[in-house]
Amino acid sequence: MKVLGLITEYNPLHNGHIYHLNQALKLSRADYAVCVMSGNFIQRGEPAVIDKWARAKSALMSGIDLVIELPVIFAMSSAELFAYGAVKILDSLGVTDYVCFGSEHGRIEELERIASVLCSEPPPYREMLKEQLSKGLSYPVAREQALIRHFNETEGFGLNIEGIIRSSNNILGIEYIKTLKKLQSPIIPLTIPRIGNTYGTGYMTGSISSATAIRKYLSDNLHGLPGQGLKQVLPEASLEILAEEFAQGRGPIFSSSFEDILISIIRKMTSSQIREYPYVSEGLENRIKNAADESGSFEELVDAILTKRYTRTRIQRTLFCIMNSITAKDLNEFMAQGGPQYIRILGFNGKGRKLLSIIRRTASLPVIAKTSDFKNSTDACIRKMLALEAFSTDMYVLGYENAAFKKAGQEFTRNIIRLD
Repeated sequence: MKVLGLITEYNPLHNGHIYHLNQALKLSRADYAVCVMSGNFIQRGEPAVIDKWARAKSALMSGIDLVIELPVIFAMSSAELFAYGAVKILDSLGVTDYVCFGSEHGRIEELERIASVLCSEPPPYREMLKEQLSKGLSYPVAREQALIRHFNETEGFGLNIEGIIRSSNNILGIEYIKTLKKLQSPIIPLTIPRIGNTYGTGYMTGSISSATAIRKYLSDNLHGLPGQGLKQVLPEASLEILAEEFAQGRGPIFSSSFEDILISIIRKMTSSQIREYPYVSEGLENRIKNAADESGSFEELVDAILTKRYTRTRIQRTLFCIMNSITAKDLNEFMAQGGPQYIRILGFNGKGRKLLSIIRRTASLPVIAKTSDFKNSTDACIRKMLALEAFSTDMYVLGYENAAFKKAGQEFTRNIIRLD
């Protein structure tokens, strides 16, 4: 028995994801495909366009056997912590043989060499990093510059290191490998070269287009169901589920769906309170506070905070952490406890049911199929992580157009998706 692990968002699931899944299964020769998927909020610091249950159903209808949720506190984190949370869950299953990710570079050996440097931090690299930090650079920029110098001057790598470490999927892939090394995991990393347009391309380019382009299309065509414009880029199952969710008034959801809520929350806060949230430093709390007082929309809010030092993604993560009451202290506490505290099942098919019965015997973390059973867990960390997840869902559903679906507590009442 071979098990393939994927780390996904499926926001929404498109033809590029189907290509990646099929190529990963072919490369790994796996019998089962498991995905760890972001929930209602994603790594770019945005709400998912449809909720996690609908996206889990899309995954199961498209070839995934078992869908596991990445807790929101990791799903909406930096690349390093996002990767750590997802890989830790795959490793904790006790059955995963491979993790396969898409990358712009497409060559696993070179990505592994970069990850090894970041994991072991050899003395020449540490000195270069120290030197870059002494210039007043932020840690991510200093790390990038130190890596470039290290490979050019010490390793003799002979490749465009700068190009590799500035591509989003390469960065995530390196972080996945780095986490595997830190955990001393037996999982074997694999990569599939990305095809079609790049991750952040804002326009569609044929049958394989980026999720960013698809979401832009949905945003530009808010009134009406997804139709002809998406038939060439989405598999039938994904298109059907999007149409069903939109018809029910449960999407599409965008950051702007929460602008009034978010601005009102920040206006009530002090700068010192804002400082308690992730990725807030060097006076960013004052920019956020002032921007909320002066802005009337989400875009205005972000644009008023944005500078060369503070990226849009970093700002968005902070804003939605504020809305979801996720503090920097929370994140630090969970990392001190080893990261994710449970394996939360979102859905499975017939094959996935069989695999899940094995995982219950091999897993090193509690397996949660029915969240209500863990609501009053004796483990304080499990209770707290699940409470944050529940609150983030309570906030997410406020973005629905249909008031009938805005009730709180859905984290404990929605059923697992079963496709037997």
